[in-house]
Amino acid sequence: MAGLETLRTMIAEGEIHTVVLAFPDMQGRPVGKRVTAPFFMEHVGEHGIEVCDYLLAVDVEMLPLPGYRFTNWETGYGDLTALPDYGTLRVLPWLEGTAMVLCDLTDVSGAPVEVSPRRVLRRQIERAAERGLVVKCATELEFYLFLDSFEEASAKNWRGLVPHTSTIEDYQLLQTSREEYVLRRVRNEMLAAGIPIEFSKGEAGRGQHEVNVTYGEPLVTADRHLVFKNGVKEIAAQEGRAATFMAKWSMEEVGSSCHLHTSLWDAANGEPLMSDTEHPSGFSLTGRRFLAGQIHAARQLAWCFAPYVNSYKRYVPGSWAPTAAVWGEDNRTCGFRAVGHGSSRRVESRVPGGDVNPYIALAAAIAAGLYGIDHELEPGGAFAGNAYEAEDVPRIPATLVEALRELEGSEVAAEAFGADVHHHFLNTAHQEWQAANRVVTDWERARNFERI
Repeated sequence: MAGLETLRTMIAEGEIHTVVLAFPDMQGRPVGKRVTAPFFMEHVGEHGIEVCDYLLAVDVEMLPLPGYRFTNWETGYGDLTALPDYGTLRVLPWLEGTAMVLCDLTDVSGAPVEVSPRRVLRRQIERAAERGLVVKCATELEFYLFLDSFEEASAKNWRGLVPHTSTIEDYQLLQTSREEYVLRRVRNEMLAAGIPIEFSKGEAGRGQHEVNVTYGEPLVTADRHLVFKNGVKEIAAQEGRAATFMAKWSMEEVGSSCHLHTSLWDAANGEPLMSDTEHPSGFSLTGRRFLAGQIHAARQLAWCFAPYVNSYKRYVPGSWAPTAAVWGEDNRTCGFRAVGHGSSRRVESRVPGGDVNPYIALAAAIAAGLYGIDHELEPGGAFAGNAYEAEDVPRIPATLVEALRELEGSEVAAEAFGADVHHHFLNTAHQEWQAANRVVTDWERARNFERI
C-alpha cells in the first residue's frame, strides 16, 4: 500500500498530525473520525476504524430514520468497518497538518455494505466493465457565497441573508474580483489537495459561482466532488462567510446545478466510443443508446438527482434548470445537452442540482445509460427550439412525491441496483417527504393566518 507508506512517512517527518478517515453518508457528506498520528500509526493504518451503521440511516439532522431493512433499532445499530482506500490520500491545505483518506464500508464478515453510496457507485462501474466499457465523467458544481457567516445566518433563522454581490455576476470579472479572497483560496488549495481545478467563474445569480474540476473516472470524480464541496464550506467559514449548495436557496435567484457529464470508452484499447460524425445525431450507436437510457430513466431516477423537497423548486421554466426530459445539440433548455466532438463527445445531464449525493447521481446516470445499451433504446432526433415551451414531451418530476412514485415503480432501479439498494433509496425518499409534512412554513402562515 504505497499510499499508506507515504502517509506514514509524512507522519514520521512531522508534516501530518491528524488523519481524517471519512466516507460518504446518504446525503453525500463526509462522515468519520479524526485520528491522531500516533494512534493511526499503531492501530489504524492497516485495519481501519469502526463506525456505527446508523450513519447510513439518518437524515440531514443526523436523526435515525425508521423503515430501513439495513439497520434499525431492532438490529441494535451495530458497527461497520471503514477500510481506508489509500488511493484517495490527500493533504488538506486548509486544515493545518491534516490528511484525509476516504474509506469503503464492510460488515462484520468483511463483505461490502451494498447500500453505502461508494459501493453503489462501484457496482455500476463494475457493471460497465462487464460490458467492456469505461465511463469518464465530471460534475460541475455551483454554489452561493454570502457576506454572512454560517453562525450569523443561523442566528437570523436563514432570513435576510446578504449575497456577496448585489448584481448578477455571470462571467463578470469586476464583481468576482471582490470575492477573490475566497475563490483564490478555493482554486489554489484544491489544486494543492490534488483536485485538478480548471477555472472558476461568476454564475447567473447574485453571489453565485461555478468551479470546474477536470473529468475522470466515476469514483475519482465522486471523491473529488465530496472533498471539494466540504472544502468550500470550510474555507468560506474560515473567512467568516457562508456558502450554500442548496438547489434553490431563494425563489428570487436561479438555482444551483450540478451538471453531470458522462462518456464511454473502450476498456480494451482506451478508444472513445461516443462519437460518429457520419450520423445525424453526432453519436455512435453505443453513444445513442447510452443517451437514450438516460432520457428513458430521467423520470424514474429523478430522486437520485433531486433528493429533497427543495430540489424541485429549481425546475422553473426559463431559469437555466431543465423541465423537459429531451436532448438537444448544445441546447441549454433541454434536460440533456449533447456537447463536444470526437473524443470529447459526451452527454451533459442538466437535471441534477448542487444538493446531489455525487455517488448516487453518477451511479444513476451510469445505470440509466447501461439500461439503454442493454435494451437497445434510441433517443430520437435532437430537440430544436425552446424545450420549456414544448408540448407533448416528458417532463422532469415537479415534486418529490412525483419522483418517489416514479422511483417506486422503476424497472431501471430494480434491474441496476437490486432490491436492497432500491428499498434503501425508497425509504430515504419517503422519510424526507414525511419530515417535510411535519413542518408549517413561513409561507403558509403568511398566506393563511388571517385570510383563511
